[in-house]
Amino acid sequence: MDVEPRQHKQVEPISSRPDLPPSYGILQSTKGSGLLSWSFVTERMERARNYWVGTTRSDAAPHVAPVWGIWSDGAFYFATDRRSRKGRNLALDPRVAVHLESGDEVVILEGVAEEVTALSALNQFADAYALKYQVRVEVTPGDLLTNAIFVVRTLVAFAWLESDYPGGATRWRFQG
Repeated sequence: MDVEPRQHKQVEPISSRPDLPPSYGILQSTKGSGLLSWSFVTERMERARNYWVGTTRSDAAPHVAPVWGIWSDGAFYFATDRRSRKGRNLALDPRVAVHLESGDEVVILEGVAEEVTALSALNQFADAYALKYQVRVEVTPGDLLTNAIFVVRTLVAFAWLESDYPGGATRWRFQG
C-alpha cells in the first residue's frame, strides 16, 4: 500500500534472542532450534483474522482491544473509529503493541501507529479489508467523524512457538 508521508515497506530486520532475565532460560542463538525466520512472522500476520492492539490512555493506564486488520508490504494496518478509546489514545500517544490471539504461535509487534492519509492507500486498505472480512470500511481523509486507518511502523518484534520455547525465541529489531 502506498502510504504518505513516508513509505512503510519494511526491510528484513536484524534477528537475535530476546534480552530476558536468566530465569526465562533463553538460549544462545546457536543453541536449541535456533532463531526463527522473519517469514514466521509474516505468514502468521497474513493469515490471522483477529489481532490485539495495546495503547496507552492519557493517565498512562493500558488499554487492549481486539481488531481486524491487514498485513501488507511488511506492515500491519487497522481501522478504528477516531472517537473509540484506542482512537483517542493513539491521538495522544502513537506507541502501540500488536499481538496475535495465539499463545502457542506467538507474534508480538511493538512500534508506532501512524495515520494513513493517501487516498490511494486508503482505497487499497478498504479493498483488502473487504476481501478478507466481507465488510467495507469507508474512510474519508480528514473527516473527524469517520474511521481512521493506521499503519504500525514496527520497531521491535518477538516470536516463538510454545512447543519449542525457549529454543526458537526470537527478537527482531528494525533499522531507522
